[in-house]
Amino acid sequence: MTDRYGRDVLAGPRTPAGPTSVPTPAETGLVVEEVGTGWVGAVVRTEKSGGLHVVVLEDRRGRTRTFPLGPGFWVDGHPVELVAPVRRTAPGRPRRTASGSVAVHDARARVARGSRIWVEGKHDAELVEKVWGDDLRVEGVVVEMLDGVDDLAGAVRDFAPSAERRVGVLVDHLVPGSKESRIAAEAVRAAPGGTVLVLGHPYVDVWQAVRPERIGLDAWPTIERGTEWKRGILAHLGWPSGDQADVARAWQRILASVRDYRDLEPSLLGRVEELIDFVTG
Repeated sequence: MTDRYGRDVLAGPRTPAGPTSVPTPAETGLVVEEVGTGWVGAVVRTEKSGGLHVVVLEDRRGRTRTFPLGPGFWVDGHPVELVAPVRRTAPGRPRRTASGSVAVHDARARVARGSRIWVEGKHDAELVEKVWGDDLRVEGVVVEMLDGVDDLAGAVRDFAPSAERRVGVLVDHLVPGSKESRIAAEAVRAAPGGTVLVLGHPYVDVWQAVRPERIGLDAWPTIERGTEWKRGILAHLGWPSGDQADVARAWQRILASVRDYRDLEPSLLGRVEELIDFVTG
């Protein structure tokens, strides 16, 4: 006769040691047996029903039955506790650069091309870098400052463009009949055909290419002739405008308001994209 209590008369009945159920994700296709009913089937899905997490099993005849997740199943002759599988999140949308193009992840900057994009000054260069910098590094395009375009034709001749060494130029206030339009035409004539492209926006300064609402304006104000444009803008905004340092600080404030291409006017966006296509084509 077996002594179920052993030597300790106060101890409860001893339960024979047995195999432990192993937590197992109920992955689709896993074949299990439900111990209580003997139902054998492959996992079709898991779901929530009546406040309980359940698993749907399909037998070899295509019939399905639903059981609560938990212990009471066997897999390959071993007891398991079925648990809900970890849901794999769908891959996120590819990150986009500030220009709106699909980002190229873990890409090294390409060795610089012979072709160049020229802009008039520091503010233009900083704005192009902020919005198109990632794209330009992938393409190996260098942006250079001209410090004005009065001698653009001379700069073009010194650069000596060719089919493999093109120049794209972004010019402020490029409108028909303007001084800038005459300078642009002369620069194009100073190089072989198809090697120089001069494009521009209609604004007095690249500041205006930033949507005015980004700095709390309904529209960029019109500044009277005889007033330096940037100082006039700062006076209208009520920002310090006493010296060049004030202008520089104001630009950094405006530049910081630009998050991506959506904060720029289309008339600038299109021109920069054209220039990038031209020097990489």
